[in-house]
Amino acid sequence: MSNRKIDGWHAAGLIDGETRARLIAYEADHSRPLALWAVFGIGALTIGLGLISVVAANWEDIPGQLRLVIHLTLIIAALAAMTLREKALSTAWPWASEALLFVAAILGLTFFGHLGQVYQTTSPLWKPLTTWLVLFAPLLLWKGRSWLIAACIVGTAIHAAWEYNWAAHALLRGDSPPAYSYLLSAFVTSLPLLFAPLGAAMRGPLAQKGADRAGFWRRIEQLGLIYAVVGASLYCVIASTGELQREALFGGDGGHILRAVLAMIAGVLVVLARPGISGEMSGAIIAGAGLTAALAFAFDGVDVLAALIFMVLWAGIAAAALYAGWRGVFQFAVAVIALRLIVLSFELASDLLLSGFGLILSGLMILVIAWGAVRVSREYAPPSESLAEMMGEETP
Repeated sequence: MSNRKIDGWHAAGLIDGETRARLIAYEADHSRPLALWAVFGIGALTIGLGLISVVAANWEDIPGQLRLVIHLTLIIAALAAMTLREKALSTAWPWASEALLFVAAILGLTFFGHLGQVYQTTSPLWKPLTTWLVLFAPLLLWKGRSWLIAACIVGTAIHAAWEYNWAAHALLRGDSPPAYSYLLSAFVTSLPLLFAPLGAAMRGPLAQKGADRAGFWRRIEQLGLIYAVVGASLYCVIASTGELQREALFGGDGGHILRAVLAMIAGVLVVLARPGISGEMSGAIIAGAGLTAALAFAFDGVDVLAALIFMVLWAGIAAAALYAGWRGVFQFAVAVIALRLIVLSFELASDLLLSGFGLILSGLMILVIAWGAVRVSREYAPPSESLAEMMGEETP
């Protein structure tokens, strides 16, 4: 936070002089030398690229088993350094322990590909990704603190789930696939939704105790919520093209119903794990996203209705954000609705775009929609989240 923003709050009468001085002193004590860290990062990256170049130039000359031993040794060394020197590293360089954890995780992820290369074996990608999750995800969840680690866990889980879905989809193209195959694929691709209730369950007690890892679990919960919303939004977009029901990949033979039910269950679990306005709204958004994904199948090929349920979903997100006081989420939802309106106008009036008059009308409509979105964001957006945090209010 910059001193200029704090001075602005003071000038607007939101905080008094004593609070201003304490905020400035706190920021000075907890400031991060980003420029210095960037220099160190560039230096470390340069060294790493140099080492990679040296190894790559002599890759074929190094025996495969020796490469695997070196690879495994690096993983063990990173984990040992993080375990034995975690307290000292956290005190001197707070980012170092997190960096070692991330490096160990990436080395572990690439080890499976290296193993397959040495022994000339192949397997569906979801298998090594799942193995990595079993071996490393518990460690990352136990030690992780940053967005990077949270994104690494949830992103890998999503990738593994959909790689399994792709592999199963290839098998489903055969004659008379088992009926449960569609349901199993839908169940697997719904599993990343469970990160939301997991993060909510772990975040609540830690936040009450003032533990510094509460923010990490908040990110895990948010990523689970984002997965639900992005998935439902993509379903609506694909439904507008009429391709949703043609692909078993997206949940044929009742798979979309199972996904909707599991999403609603995940939403209820979030509400139970984190009672309060913020938890209730997060759970409602996840449940609403699951219901939207199911409705997208009913409106497959009807572009107007598919666009309508897309906008209803984001209008619901905007309403939840308004009720919970999430300023950024509210403004983003309004922007998404405005963008979808613009795209829909192009879809419905594609013939008009071939004439100059049509282009003028489309341009005027874009300006009107953008102006309306800005007005709505300014008039109805909740107070700034950073200020809400200062006042002790809940944030998502």
